[in-house]
Order: sequence, then C-alpha cells, then structure tokens
Amino acid sequence: MKSTITKALVALAFTAVFSSCKKNNSEPVAENPGNFVLAVTPVASTGVADYLVTAGSLESGTVSIKGNGTEQDGTYRYYVTLGDKFFSMLYGQGNPGAVTVYNIKEGKLNKLTDFTAATVQAFAPVNKDILMVKVPRTYAATGATLANWYIVSSTTNLQTTEGTLDAVAPSGNGEIAHFSWLKQVGNKVYAPFFSITGRTFETDYPNYAGIAVYSYPSMQYEKTIKDTRTSFIGRYFTDALEVVENGDTYAFSSSVAMKGGVLTSSKPSSITRIKSGTEEFDQSYLMDFEAASNGYVITNWLYVGSNKFVANIEPKATRGAYTTGRKLAIVDVLNKTVTPVTGFPEVATISSITTTNYSAKNGVGYVGVNLTDGNTWVYKIDAATSTAIKGLKVEGGLITAIQNVK
Repeated sequence: MKSTITKALVALAFTAVFSSCKKNNSEPVAENPGNFVLAVTPVASTGVADYLVTAGSLESGTVSIKGNGTEQDGTYRYYVTLGDKFFSMLYGQGNPGAVTVYNIKEGKLNKLTDFTAATVQAFAPVNKDILMVKVPRTYAATGATLANWYIVSSTTNLQTTEGTLDAVAPSGNGEIAHFSWLKQVGNKVYAPFFSITGRTFETDYPNYAGIAVYSYPSMQYEKTIKDTRTSFIGRYFTDALEVVENGDTYAFSSSVAMKGGVLTSSKPSSITRIKSGTEEFDQSYLMDFEAASNGYVITNWLYVGSNKFVANIEPKATRGAYTTGRKLAIVDVLNKTVTPVTGFPEVATISSITTTNYSAKNGVGYVGVNLTDGNTWVYKIDAATSTAIKGLKVEGGLITAIQNVK
C-alpha cells in the first residue's frame, strides 16, 4: 500500500472535524478478504485517488480504507471485470492513462501488470478482450472525423490491436455519433449513440435513436439500427443495452436530448427491444416508461436476470442529461411493469448512488449508497419482493464501483 494514504487520511480527519455527523469508531478495521472488489474514494477536501478493497460478502460485515486497500494512480478511474481479471483504467482528461490489471489471490488483489492506454469514453468486454473507443467531440478540420478503437487482451493483459472508424457515418444526419456505451450482441458489437454537433452534446435530431453495428474484431461498420419512437439510447458513460437470457436485447432512453441548454425531445422515456436473431427494433414492442412508472424517467439500470432490472428513476420534472435517479424500482421488461423498491433510504438522505454495481443475475442486485449523514452501505435489492436490505458497511470513503472477480 502506498504511503500517500497518509495524505488521504489527514484530509479525512480534517473533514470529520467540521462534520456535523456523529464520529465513527476510529479503531482500524481488519482486512476483509474475498472476491468482491469495491472502489472507494476517500472523504477529503480535495480530489484524491480511489482505493480498492476486497470483501467476502456484500450482505454483512465492514470494509474500510483505514489502513487497508490498494491506492490507485490518478483521480478519475473506471473499472471493468472480465473473468478472473479486474481492469482499473485512468481517465486521463484527454491524455493517455495508466491501466492496471489485477486478479484475486487468497482473497486479496494481486497486481499482474500495468501499461498506458488512451483515455476512452466507451468500453466493454467482447469475447476475451476489452474493447475501448475514444470518440471525438468536434469535427476534424480536414478529412474524415475519426474515432479511435483499441483492444486489450485479457489473456496477455496487453493492448493488442487498434484502429479508427468514421465517427459521422453511423448517425446518417451529419452529426457525430458519440457512443454512450458498447455491448457484445452475438458475434457483433452494438454501439448505441447520441448524435451531437460539438462539445456541448447538443443535437438537431432529438427524436431519434441509433445503434451502430460493427463486426468483431475488425470493427468494420455494417449498419445503423434506427428508431424514431424514442430519443437516443443511454446517456454519457451509461450502459443502456442489455441482452437477456433468450437473446433479446433491450434498450432504454431517458429522453434528455438538448439544444440551446433546453430539453427538446417530445418522446417519453421508454424501453425498446431488438429480438434475438434480428438487427432491427421490434416495432411491436414499446414500453412507455413514464406511463408505467407514473411520471418517472429511467436513468440507469442493473440487470438481475429473468427479464428484470434494478433501475434508477427520477421524476420527469427534474430529469437532466447528467442526473442519476436516487430512487430505485424493479422493472420487468417482459410484462412492462415498474415496481418501487421498499426499504431503500429516502431520497433526501442520499448523497449519491453507485452506478457501477453488481448482480450474479440470480434475481438479486447490490447497489452502493452514500448517505448525507456520512455513512456508506451496500444494499441488497431483491427483485422478487422489490425490497432493499442494508448489507456491507464501508468506512472511510464513498463507494464508486462494486465488482466481482472470479
């Protein structure tokens, strides 16, 4: 563990002096070996790096970065797990960033390698690789406007391939197709996007959803799956596509397209479907999320299996391009129902909710909650009963991600 943890803990103590919250027990918490990995940002007055801690269970016990954890290099990190590998990637604010690869050995993180890779806006496991794409936000001064893609092998733990793709062609309307995420569907890569005119992420086409389809691993553009019944799919850095057990793919729209700083889509927040074996939106299926939820929009989701999701929802009146709902609901996409989760903290008591969460797709999801009173917990969400139960307690910081490494 790097010695710079002292700086983080000093900042933590400084914050505690001025906090109105009740002081927690300052005794060190023992390590909690296991295959769950949590990214925790220390509570501090200035930007600090995440610490990674392990846990044997998400349903009970305590973990802490006080005297524990593996410090990450850099303030902004994003995480992805593939098989028995855990990838920690630095968002370099446009500059290359460090990538560190771990596995779990005797319940603890074991560093395998690190290397430098480009800062990207979309990434996902594809086969035994991590596919990453760096998407432009402005048009090229001359020539084609290109996005860069990279493949990192989970076998060699190194970047193996890279290339470029036309960033304007998928939209079909002259705007840049900025990917909200990537998803393997069959042997193809689906890239849902919001078309933009520049860095403000504004669009002249607010009532349009598009998914670019690419072959893999060549990343050759094949087609765009289009729909005008909703606004764009997903949000910035938000995975809004999921393949369920029968091979059908579901997608959500928050309906947050903007122009001139104003929300402009006339379409409701909705869920659409692409049936297995097809590459078109199923015109017989549309779930009007606002109607099904009595006035909410969906902002994020976690698939827990059997056509059910744990969804973050936000009242339509307060929706925004970067607003993550702090209320949870169980969404059954097959039956088109939305059921509020009970037992979860009240919205007014929540500071933030972790958007990178975990489910074994067995009907249960685990969501990190950072409360305004300074406490941080993992909650177990049961889709069958639509209930939340307080589980693992996290001390010393705010949860930013929950993963499981085999």
